[in-house]
Amino acid sequence: MTARTYRLTQIHQRIDERLRLELRKRTPDWLEIARLKKMKLRAKDALHSMAKRARPA
Repeated sequence: MTARTYRLTQIHQRIDERLRLELRKRTPDWLEIARLKKMKLRAKDALHSMAKRARPA
């Protein structure tokens, strides 16, 4: 695992935890949830893109 892959994995996990905490609130902030979901998807897409480039064709 490269340093960049590790960093992106950590970012993805932190965003996921923040998302779960927000969803558990009595009155969740739906704009924050949407923002966190977009951030999480960007991190996941970056990880998949890196994995795709690393695999030989």
